[in-house]
Amino acid sequence: MLSEDAFSQWLGIEIVKVKLGYCQVKLKVRKEMLNSMQKSHGGITYALADTAFGFAANTHGNYAVSIETSINHIEAVNEGDELTAESSVSIDKNKLGFHVVEIKRNTELVALFKGVVYKASKKWEVE
Repeated sequence: MLSEDAFSQWLGIEIVKVKLGYCQVKLKVRKEMLNSMQKSHGGITYALADTAFGFAANTHGNYAVSIETSINHIEAVNEGDELTAESSVSIDKNKLGFHVVEIKRNTELVALFKGVVYKASKKWEVE
C-alpha cells in the first residue's frame, strides 16, 4: 500500500512492522511540518496515525475504508522528534473494525487516535 500512497511517502512515513490487524509506522518531524508556534501541526500526528490505521485495517485482504476517526493531542511535538504510530484492531466484526492508534515519541504518548473502518467485499489483488 505504501508504494501507492503518495501522501504518506511525501510525509516521509516508513513502515516499521506489519502483521495481521497491526501496523507500526514512523516519521521524523521536519521544519515544514511546524505551525506558527513552532510545534508540529496537529495534522502531522493525525496523518501518521491515519496511515497506520489504514494499513492495519487492510491487512485482512479486503478493502477497508475509514468511516469515522478522532484524535486527542496529549503533548506538543517538536521539530526533530521521531514519532511512531501503532495501530491494532480492538474489535473486529464482520463488516466493521474498531482500531486504536497510539502515537509516541520514544515511550511517551503524544496522541491517541481512534478509528472505525468498513470492510468491503472487494479483495486486494496481490502482484
